[in-house]
Amino acid sequence: MSEDGWEIVPAGGVTGEAFFAFHNDEKLFLKRNSSPFLAVLSAEGIVPKLIWTKRLENGDVITAQHWISGRKLEPFDMSSEKVAKMLKKIHSSKPLLKMLRRIGKSPAYPEHLYYEIDHLLFNVKEDSTIKSALQFLKERLPSVKVSNWSVCHGDVHHNNWMMTEDNQLYLIDWDSATIGDPALDIGPLLYWYIPESEWGSWLKKYGLPLTNDFLKRMEWYVVYQSLLMFSLFHEKGIEEESRYWKEYLGTLL
Repeated sequence: MSEDGWEIVPAGGVTGEAFFAFHNDEKLFLKRNSSPFLAVLSAEGIVPKLIWTKRLENGDVITAQHWISGRKLEPFDMSSEKVAKMLKKIHSSKPLLKMLRRIGKSPAYPEHLYYEIDHLLFNVKEDSTIKSALQFLKERLPSVKVSNWSVCHGDVHHNNWMMTEDNQLYLIDWDSATIGDPALDIGPLLYWYIPESEWGSWLKKYGLPLTNDFLKRMEWYVVYQSLLMFSLFHEKGIEEESRYWKEYLGTLL
């Protein structure tokens, strides 16, 4: 579609809320109803620079960011020091935490996450794998204690990381952002991308020791996140992806 001389095309993705806009030599990345603390993310250098924000008559909010020339990270890139340092920067950011609290986000206590996912999966709770995963979360709840609340991205899949041609790293797509345990992000990243033998060295780059307590918390959040991914694709009827996540859960339990 086009508007005021701009050619606007969908950028893909699960939500269908992202677009590319082209006009002569100008290129923008547009997002509908993106995370409201995008301005702070931009100021912190975590996402590409925010150019403008516009509210439409129907109430939708459109944000425009600089188009960046670069590439998405590959799975093997996730072991880099740049990724570890960026995640540490996010988890340590007081401005991000302050803004997320200001817009009404409450801490994501493990108990709340468990009851949320248990409700989401009500219709498939008799599936043996899903049932076992939910039971695992319930039984391990007492061992998941959060002492350090941080801003968590909530979806650290490698496709959400962008490296520019001048070697600037960004973490995009903040729709799942929450206030939570840093293990909510670190667990999936290590489990999905880093060999277990290298977890200690990756965490050293991040600035955290690998303890038994942290291992337990990571495992809990990986099972939770995997159930969440299964729920997302199952609800959308994307059978190949939902089957993948159920099979992956089977390897964890």
